[in-house]
Amino acid sequence: MRKLTHIDEQGRARMVDVTQKPSSERRAIASGLIYLKPKTLRLILDGKIPKGDVFSVARIAGIAAAKKTWELIPLCHPLNITSISVDFFPEKKNKRIKIVSEVKVTGQTGVEMEALIAVSVASLTIYDMCKAVDKDMIISEIMLLEKYGGKSGTYKRKKDD
Repeated sequence: MRKLTHIDEQGRARMVDVTQKPSSERRAIASGLIYLKPKTLRLILDGKIPKGDVFSVARIAGIAAAKKTWELIPLCHPLNITSISVDFFPEKKNKRIKIVSEVKVTGQTGVEMEALIAVSVASLTIYDMCKAVDKDMIISEIMLLEKYGGKSGTYKRKKDD
């Protein structure tokens, strides 16, 4: 069994010391889904949600949240993130929107949590902006799809995972 890096010898939580780790280019991609009524999806795509442009606001919220991950998750390091993208893929047939975030950094620790936070907050922002017309929305399947760089190397989720 692998040693837990966020636990010290006495079993107390700690922030991992990355002082001696070399900087390297790192990247993470995460995704999530939000299911909505067809009418809600149509209103979003037609730009008719009363609170405004849902995708623009959710994109900014996701980017801002990724930059604050270290403030939200106690043992995450503050990072000098070099790139964050948040994109939306409406799927009318499945009555959902797929949200995908990619985060990049050159540093001593990865950006998986930052990518996951971006997707989470973008999803929650869509919910907030649309809840007046659809309280039945479901946010689900937030997951890491890929990560590159660092000691553990590359990870790619298998299609059936």
